[in-house]
Amino acid sequence: MDEIKKEDIKQEVFDLYDDYAHNRLNRRDFVQKLSIYAVGGLTVGSLMSFLMPDYQGAVQTKPNDKRLKSEYIHYQSEKGGGKIKALLSIPAGNKKPLGGIIVVHENRGLNPHIEDVARRAALAGFVSLAPDALTPLGGYPGTDDEGRAMQSKRDRNEMLEDFIAAYHYLKNHKSCNGKVGVVGFCFGGWISNMMAVRIPDLAAAVPFYGGQPATEDVPSIKAPLQLHFAELDTRVNEGWPAYEQALKEHGKTYEAYMYANGNHGFHNDTTPRYDKAMAELAWKRTIDFFSKKLK
Repeated sequence: MDEIKKEDIKQEVFDLYDDYAHNRLNRRDFVQKLSIYAVGGLTVGSLMSFLMPDYQGAVQTKPNDKRLKSEYIHYQSEKGGGKIKALLSIPAGNKKPLGGIIVVHENRGLNPHIEDVARRAALAGFVSLAPDALTPLGGYPGTDDEGRAMQSKRDRNEMLEDFIAAYHYLKNHKSCNGKVGVVGFCFGGWISNMMAVRIPDLAAAVPFYGGQPATEDVPSIKAPLQLHFAELDTRVNEGWPAYEQALKEHGKTYEAYMYANGNHGFHNDTTPRYDKAMAELAWKRTIDFFSKKLK
């Protein structure tokens, strides 16, 4: 069979994967619904393989990159899950305090892609910290399917406490200048929004296609926001108009970008929902934003 091309796949297939990736469809129902689109030489197996993340072929910044010092550390989350594992990355040879970035994973734990994103943030001239909210359950298990199942067993507000604790750990780290921002994706986008609500001195928040806080929480936001949305991500986008109205009403500082014909997860270069041009533009905007707010 010829290699599957993204442009040959119907949008409904990506929507099905989104439902599966966010636990709205179990694996059996996902496979059954996917079989409708297994036509013209396509098989369910080939579609499944096409849709699933490829962590071997898509790493941009490798774990042993000599430009960085990356190591796993543990910090204490008193109100959350206790002792939490995280990847700490700092530019190699750095002698001066840098702005800090908390990198928040999706709904499947600290997988190789999010570790890669955290290293990219460090390469851009920051000290980054990427916690694994699955630490209390043994940590990211090696596959996203298992990671999703594990993360669904944790209370999301307890996980929020884990990332708030990460903020305080990084803010007080010797390599950090005390200015800390957060970037997160999907579940991590919601965490980023909620950290802006909960942390008065958060320096910046950049949610990618993240769920919105309640409008009554918006007055508590002090951090400047940069928000990224995908046009085809109707599930997340439903909450944006009310959130934006509240941001405007309360005079909050924000900028928002809607990426035309983009899918939820367009920044994740390990799946076919990835859009290179959108991802690179969104990441440039993110780093430029942090450069203004954290340095």
